[in-house]
Amino acid sequence: MKKIIHVKGPSSAGPGERQVMMDRAAQVIEQAEAAEVVRVDVPQRGSDMDGDSALRGELEVIVPALQSGSLFGDKQAIEIVDAQWIQKSEAVILAELLPTIDPDAVVVVFVSAGVLPPTLAKVVKAEGETVSVQRFNPRSAREWLSHEVRERKLKVPADAMDALIQRFGTDVASLGQALDQLEMTGEAISRKDVLDRFKNRPDEGMWHYVDELTAGNTGGALRRLEDFLTHGHPLQLVGYLEGDVKKKALAAAAPDLATYAAWVGQSPDDWRVERAWKARTRMSNKQLQQAVAGLSKADRLLKSAPEDTHRLTMERLTIAFTRWYGPRR
Repeated sequence: MKKIIHVKGPSSAGPGERQVMMDRAAQVIEQAEAAEVVRVDVPQRGSDMDGDSALRGELEVIVPALQSGSLFGDKQAIEIVDAQWIQKSEAVILAELLPTIDPDAVVVVFVSAGVLPPTLAKVVKAEGETVSVQRFNPRSAREWLSHEVRERKLKVPADAMDALIQRFGTDVASLGQALDQLEMTGEAISRKDVLDRFKNRPDEGMWHYVDELTAGNTGGALRRLEDFLTHGHPLQLVGYLEGDVKKKALAAAAPDLATYAAWVGQSPDDWRVERAWKARTRMSNKQLQQAVAGLSKADRLLKSAPEDTHRLTMERLTIAFTRWYGPRR
């Protein structure tokens, strides 16, 4: 095992991804057979600096830990959580110290939602290794749930697992807690049991809603709409769709991938740019025009009509978008 491990999750990591990131970090520490763990939670950028030190107060413990190791001669693990918030001056100090640590005495585990500062990332690449945690989608959450059910030796039929995903989405931390509760009953778990016991709606990214639209899945899109409206305002969703339609229109108009990437201000290697470029011919000009007109009408109604009509407006917009966004018939 390398002396430096970087557990890297998506920049938009939610509770589920964060739980998996922390689980992976715990596995690394266990494999390293560290007798002592020093955990450091990095505050967000912009936090006040303490005194004249180049390190903020929360991070100052890292230096002596890296230099001396465990007081009792055992292997020590230094777990640095939210490492994406490490500041430039702090990254420089850590980058100087990391190559000098004794791999038999110390293992350093960075946990970050997104990338590390460049200075630090360069050292981690040279001296360590990276463990990636991908963004969860319904399919990967279902795979995680199936594995967890097998590990616990529970009787959970497929429709009951679907109900759990419906209630908790991709939040595997909450899924695990739900299984804890269901496991205590000691009985077979049915779909009805899940729906009767848990009434929450998952608070997830709007891209899940757009994925259902793109698949032409009207039922799934309406369910995602209901989930979103439990936590958010319809105008947020309209704004997100406006941005998505604009990107599709730019992709359709761009002469090549590089031009499109420049127009949206992203790298041509970004997977979101590549995906939008590959899908540029899925919508006709007429469908794009219909989508723009539909969003304009929905925006006007949401700002002028009574609030009790907003859900109906969004449901109609959702059904229309599954036709405009979905697979061509």
